Amino acid sequence: MGIFSFLKNIGKKVGLGREAEEIKQDIVESLGDSVEGLVVGFDDGTVTLTGTVDSPAAREKAVLLAGNVEGVEKVEERLTVRVVVEVLEEPVFYTIQRGDSLSKIAKKQYGDAMRWPALFEANREVIKDPNLIYPGQQIRIPRLEEMNA
Repeated sequence: MGIFSFLKNIGKKVGLGREAEEIKQDIVESLGDSVEGLVVGFDDGTVTLTGTVDSPAAREKAVLLAGNVEGVEKVEERLTVRVVVEVLEEPVFYTIQRGDSLSKIAKKQYGDAMRWPALFEANREVIKDPNLIYPGQQIRIPRLEEMNA
């Protein structure tokens, strides 16, 4: 559980007054059976997520889907992970900067620009097209052991 910060004026546009409904729909469509009993609240720029997810990766993706929405400043994550997986490290999130590409981020994070497809796959729910990322968007940086699994 935690509170994650996002840039409020950056992200996917949703209908005013329909933020919680549209964020929930996006998470359910993107994560499918990985999420159950999802409840999404929205109040003054803060999204609250409760429910059950299959894995820490699904939890992280739900947070990113909720946070990369215009008007969202914070995501308060209260999701329960169905299967307990030992996590040795906290997730690494990265905020895309002007001039970034997935290959530049892969070079910075892994020392190898050719690992960009792993970044795309780890963020497929957030990044629909690897050539369309934008400054302020946040993505998940998978650990090397996740990429090699």
